[in-house]
Amino acid sequence: MDFHLCIVGDEILEGRRQDKHYAAVLERLTARGHRLAAAYYLPDDRDELVEVFARTLARGAHVISCGGIGATPDDHTRQALALAANVALELHSEAAAFIVARSGDAAYPHRIRMAEFPLGAQLIPNPVNQVAGCSYRHHHLLPGFPDMAWPMLEWVLDTHYQVGTTEQRYSLLVPDAREGDLIAEMEQLVEAHPGLRFSCLPSFGNARHPGPHLEFTLAGADSATAAAWLNDALRTRGYHVEQP
Repeated sequence: MDFHLCIVGDEILEGRRQDKHYAAVLERLTARGHRLAAAYYLPDDRDELVEVFARTLARGAHVISCGGIGATPDDHTRQALALAANVALELHSEAAAFIVARSGDAAYPHRIRMAEFPLGAQLIPNPVNQVAGCSYRHHHLLPGFPDMAWPMLEWVLDTHYQVGTTEQRYSLLVPDAREGDLIAEMEQLVEAHPGLRFSCLPSFGNARHPGPHLEFTLAGADSATAAAWLNDALRTRGYHVEQP
């Protein structure tokens, strides 16, 4: 399954906090045979969020969103998803009961707002403080706090999605090669394999190889056949090819 990730918060965009969600979400998706197809860093701006959610809803995308589901005026994610879906924002009775059980009279008038979700949403249990997230049309709204968001994401993946098959991926490392000298081979490769996901990364030296090199990565449809063809084409040109 392909997922889109939304990371919401001015504090991330302004550098006041460092994002931890991207790496953690990628790790959990990959471990279950899923793929991160896109990622967005979004501000605490309702119109911006509505625009993104309208687009992902129209595409039928599976979305993980972290942040912006609190009760303060800078939290817009729940409201934006409802607006994008053109449905009402309603108080979810079960989510409200969790908040009241934890906070008592202090749940009103503000904390209880965190139980307002798009009409028809399902709850995502929060094992840390019981303030739930929600799922609506394959859009899963999680809090911004990593210690809450990550176990909630694991619950979503394990409850709503079957484990996928790990995607085949091949890497070829070519020392002392330059991109401009191999464009013809690259174009021939992607033309022959239109379902292939392909990248070419030049480097002046890194932990994978100390000197200048190119690293080709091939994944998806026909990746094994494509990697074999590219390996042969590079060796025919006289390049030494490594498989890191």
